[in-house]
Amino acid sequence: MTEDNAMPPGVEDPPQPRVRSLGRNTLVMASGTLVSRGLGFIRNAMLVAAIGATGIAADAYDVANKIPNTLYAIVAAGVLNAVLVPQIVRAFGRPGGKRTVDRIVTLGIFGSLGLTVLFTLAAPVFVNIYTQGWDAPQRDLAIAFAFWCIPQLFFYSTYTILGQVLNAREQFGPYMWAPVLNNVVSIAGLTVFLAMYGGYATHAGQFDDSTWWTALPTWLIAGTATLGIAAQALILIWPLARGGYRWSFVWRGPKGELSGVTTVAGWALGAVLLDQVGVVVATRIASEAGAVGSAAGDTAVAGNAAYFNAMMLYLLPHSLIIVSLITALATTMSRHAAAKDTESLRLTVVRGMRVVTVFGLWSTAVLIALAPAIVRIALPTVSDDVVRSVSYVLIALAQGGVFLALLGVFKNVFFALEDAKAVFYIQIPVTIAWVGLMLLLQQALDPYWWTAGAAFALSLSNVVGVVMRGAAVRRRVGRLELGAYAWLGTRALLAAGVSGGVGWSLLRFIPEIDLDDRMHTLLVSFGALAVLIPLMGVLYWALLRVLRVPEASELVAPLTRRLRRTVR
Repeated sequence: MTEDNAMPPGVEDPPQPRVRSLGRNTLVMASGTLVSRGLGFIRNAMLVAAIGATGIAADAYDVANKIPNTLYAIVAAGVLNAVLVPQIVRAFGRPGGKRTVDRIVTLGIFGSLGLTVLFTLAAPVFVNIYTQGWDAPQRDLAIAFAFWCIPQLFFYSTYTILGQVLNAREQFGPYMWAPVLNNVVSIAGLTVFLAMYGGYATHAGQFDDSTWWTALPTWLIAGTATLGIAAQALILIWPLARGGYRWSFVWRGPKGELSGVTTVAGWALGAVLLDQVGVVVATRIASEAGAVGSAAGDTAVAGNAAYFNAMMLYLLPHSLIIVSLITALATTMSRHAAAKDTESLRLTVVRGMRVVTVFGLWSTAVLIALAPAIVRIALPTVSDDVVRSVSYVLIALAQGGVFLALLGVFKNVFFALEDAKAVFYIQIPVTIAWVGLMLLLQQALDPYWWTAGAAFALSLSNVVGVVMRGAAVRRRVGRLELGAYAWLGTRALLAAGVSGGVGWSLLRFIPEIDLDDRMHTLLVSFGALAVLIPLMGVLYWALLRVLRVPEASELVAPLTRRLRRTVR
């Protein structure tokens, strides 16, 4: 061990956590995500009640809030996730590795701070990039929101860095539970806004006048959202300390210590930037559709705010189960890659493909079959026309759900092998396919369908990405048992189709909704989901058992064991 890697006197590496089962880790993460997403539904419903789901104010805030989320996808979710878990797993696996981890954390947090300051000053530039067909007052309102929203980037990055240290140590729970605090803070801010200014349904014309948005209402909408992200990040300091890791500032280290980090990060950054080209085009198409609808007096045309709401609903089951699975698998993959155990890595990939496919097909069936009721619950204050247009976008997105899950599994293989270069090159044709399909559909469709067309193009581009990434993974780790996987997929697709057909058919028997009574509409939709989603789940699980799909019970086992212990 070199002098640079030596630990200071009296300081030891934090104890290593025990390895837990995939099912237990997934259950811990999924439970946190479930609570967080439940509160997120409440927060989003309150936001829609405050500024609407379509219109000038809603679209302006959506663009402003999209900027830090996009930058987060580039800086944090893209670059940091690409390098943190593999590098931290390797560092904790060798003597004196804590100093390396401290250096990664130090450079990551302060580097994110510098970028956040720079990007906040560039808020007007970002708003112009993401909008098309807007007049000057609406752009100015978006810029005002953006100045409050973009600082979220620093706290998102801090949350990712500290969270990935926890994940590398298999302390998965806090990372998934921290967003609960974020939602609580945001809900508090929206509660104050609604109490002081009322809602969009009452003051639509006033709220869509950009001159009305003075400092206080702007801060209550955008500033408290940023305050929630800050709370989400800083709360992770506590579980890190309790788990035995205490961060120390480390700026320098041996030459070449982080060369693998910078190389992987550079290629990962390039891949995410390519992906964001598609995001920009989709946002511009959706914003132009919203502008066309507003000019024609048709607020039911899905714009960029509608695209955001549909995306949030689309990602709910993905983040609840699939992301939890992929997060747990990523740590396992990194450990096998570090040990150069290619066979174990291959088996982990095969297992991941099978499990995410089984859960992904069911969530796709639920989203497609129950889309109108799901959107009604999420957006309780909007008209039926808006519910319908958002439902079309949600259905278009849902068709790519399984492929999105497989993309996550394959991407983590490349990152575990420190081969982000392959991710970059594969992303080139995927982005070309997405952008090309979006522009083609925009030319072929009526503006009412532009946003749904952009969503469908994303689903098709996911298919392209899976084919290309899957072939590249196979060359690196060996056979992926595609014959057995195809047989699994066929059985799971059959079960999902039956489950979705039953759910869709029963939804047709829901009594006619009283359009003049929003509470009645909301209760009917909630009751339908409360009955149909569990029914579809039980039916799907039963069909999988009949069809002898072992993954049907693998992740349910930890929950059933806990229930049995509780009963005893």
